[in-house]
Amino acid sequence: MKRHLILSAVATAFLLTPVMFASAQSIESLRGAGVEETVAPLNTYQIDEGRFSRNYRQQPPLIPHSVDKYQVDLKANQCLSCHDWTNAAERNAPTLSMTHYQDRDGTQLNQVSGSRWFCTQCHVPQANTPGLVDNLFQSARGN
Repeated sequence: MKRHLILSAVATAFLLTPVMFASAQSIESLRGAGVEETVAPLNTYQIDEGRFSRNYRQQPPLIPHSVDKYQVDLKANQCLSCHDWTNAAERNAPTLSMTHYQDRDGTQLNQVSGSRWFCTQCHVPQANTPGLVDNLFQSARGN
């Protein structure tokens, strides 16, 4: 039994030796700075008021307000407190499309379909930020 433990310890030390030497070298993070360096946060962009136009047919509308603190999980969807058809008129908010109240088979439901529950899968807050990559998209409106 002792011999087995000694062999296991030797094998572990042999396997960890390259890791120990690698950790002794300088470590650089993915952000391009040393671990000990303080890096200023990236620019933050404010949500633009008003609505952006859509760039293509059936593009999900952009959200013209912040949703940072909205609870959207399996049990609650705070978006529906304003945008559900039962609340939209009194909150002066756009009503969800009727497609959000249909299941996958096209059956009309009285509540939002589970496949449309997580709003930010399709809808994102709008902000006029610089592009991360070149975008060559051209709207079909001019054609």
